[in-house]
Amino acid sequence: MFDLTAESREQARALSLPWEKLEGRRVLITGATGLIGFACARLLLERNRLGEGAPIGVVCLVRDEARAWKVFAGYGEADGLEFAVGAVEGFPWPEGPVDYIVHAACPTASRFFAEHPVETADAIVLGTRRVLELARAKGSSGVVYASSMEAYGDGNERPGLEPLLDESRVGYVDPMRVRSCYPEGKRMAEQYCCAYASEYGVPAMVVRLAQTFGPGIPKADARLFALCARNALAGEDIVLKTTGVSTRMYLYTADAVAALMTVMLAGKPGAAYNAANPETYSSVREMAEMVAQLAPGGAVEVRCDIDPDAPFPPEHHLPLDVSRLRALGWEPTQDLPGMYRNLMAYLED
Repeated sequence: MFDLTAESREQARALSLPWEKLEGRRVLITGATGLIGFACARLLLERNRLGEGAPIGVVCLVRDEARAWKVFAGYGEADGLEFAVGAVEGFPWPEGPVDYIVHAACPTASRFFAEHPVETADAIVLGTRRVLELARAKGSSGVVYASSMEAYGDGNERPGLEPLLDESRVGYVDPMRVRSCYPEGKRMAEQYCCAYASEYGVPAMVVRLAQTFGPGIPKADARLFALCARNALAGEDIVLKTTGVSTRMYLYTADAVAALMTVMLAGKPGAAYNAANPETYSSVREMAEMVAQLAPGGAVEVRCDIDPDAPFPPEHHLPLDVSRLRALGWEPTQDLPGMYRNLMAYLED
C-alpha cells in the first residue's frame, strides 16, 4: 500500500522552499488531474493543512470538473482548492489574481502523439501561449513550464555520461517524423517562455524533466515503466518492443514537484533547468532487467519482440547535467529501485 496524501504531507513539512512567497497568494496549476499537476496541487493543499502562514489559493485547471472532484477526493474549499474548467488551449481565465502558475498540462503517451499529432502540438504550443498571455495580463510573479528531456532530441551519439547535456546542448529532432509533434512542440513552448520573458517581462522559466514516474500514475498507464512494474507484480515476462539500447535518466514524481516549485520561486526568468537523478542513468533494457529482479519470486525475464511500427522515439542517449538546478538548492531523493518499489506498492493497492 502507498499513501499519496501522506507522501505529500511529509514533503510539505520537509521541503526547503521560500514558502513565504506563496503565503496568501494564488497558484494556478494546469493539467491538475495529471500525474505531475495533481502532485503539485497535493503539495500546496497539504501545506495549507499544516496551518503555517496565510493559506495558498490552489486553482486547478481541469477539463472535467466531476472527474476532478473524484481525483481530489478528501480535499475541498476549506483546503484552498478551486477548479477552473476548460481545455488549456482556450480556457476561461480565472477571476481575481493569479500570482504563480505551474504549467503541466500536456499529452504524455507516445501512441497519442502518433495518432493525434495535431491535437498534441496544439495542446503544447497554443496551451503554453494561452498560459503566458494570462500571466502577462495578471502580472504573475512566476511561471514554471514542465518541459521534457525530449527537447534534446537524439542527444549524444553514444551511450555514457560524457558529455553531460547542459541546457545549451539541445540536439537534433527530425521535424518530418509524425511523433516529433511532441519534442518540437516542447521546444516551441520553451521558445514562447523565453520570448515572453524577453519582450513582455513575464517571469517564465522552463524545467526539462527526465522521464518522470511514481505512485499516482493511472493504474492502466500503457507507458513502458508502468508495463514493467505491472508485469513484475504479475510474474509475467517484460517484453520490449525496441532493442532497449536507448539511455536516459529518470525522475521520481515528488522530486519533479520539488524541482518545479524551486524554479518557480527561485529560478531566473527566461532560463531552462534540467531535472533528473543522475544515479538513475541506464539503458531501457537495463532498467527493465532491474525491475525484473524486484518481481516476487524472481521468475520474470526480459525479452525483445521488436515492433518497427511502435510509436516510440528513435534511439537516443540523454545524460542530463543538473548542476544548474542543484545550484538553487534542489536534490533528488529517490533512485530507480526506490522509484519502482514505491510505484509497485501503489499498483498493488
